[in-house]
Amino acid sequence: MKILADTHTHSMASGHAYSTIQENIRAAAEKGLKLIALTDHAPAMQNTTSHAYFANLHVIPEELFGVRVLKGVELNIIDFEGTLDLDEQTLSRLDISIASLHTPCISSGTKEENTRACICAMENPLVDILGHPGDPRYPMDFEEVFKVAKRTGTILEINNASLVPGGIRSGSDENIEQILRMSMKEDVPVVVSSDAHFYTGIGDIFYVERIMEKVGFPEDLVLNTDPQKLLYTIKRNKG
Repeated sequence: MKILADTHTHSMASGHAYSTIQENIRAAAEKGLKLIALTDHAPAMQNTTSHAYFANLHVIPEELFGVRVLKGVELNIIDFEGTLDLDEQTLSRLDISIASLHTPCISSGTKEENTRACICAMENPLVDILGHPGDPRYPMDFEEVFKVAKRTGTILEINNASLVPGGIRSGSDENIEQILRMSMKEDVPVVVSSDAHFYTGIGDIFYVERIMEKVGFPEDLVLNTDPQKLLYTIKRNKG
């Protein structure tokens, strides 16, 4: 599978990533990607950047090295009511937003609480993607999450970093398979992402490809294979 867009990447601004934005975009160009999303962690994450960082992302060109650059954020869901850690005015000016559960920002609750946190976040029209929903540290009702994602137009992410053996979200495989099978059954597209924290990982979906091959997931349901379709879907879902 050839992807042309990476929708989840981190730079040094996130506090625990190791490349500059320029290094990430150049790596995307060298790997033949046509689009990259800059999605550093929002302010609730430990040692990340401030609100001002996201408010000023507009200074970055829309294209560098022949790659379309989306200015975005990986938001932190910080309570079980789906509260996010960036204000709506700033979010409305960004091109793309991912909302995710992270252990430094919210402890795992019950299955019902974790599910409610994600559902409430997806109800926010400024959220485009639910990040790494397969994380086994946050058990949830995936059928309910999928149903709400379909209704709200929120795109579910299939995250390569979640599938790295021995990684912090190790054990995501079974949950991701469930999401992929529901997506196939309902003909609902997903995004795949590297979640790269160093430039060599930009565009890397090796583990995602393996699990998609296992379940027979069709390429035409992967939005990253067509940047224009991806952009259209995000714009349409924003209303």
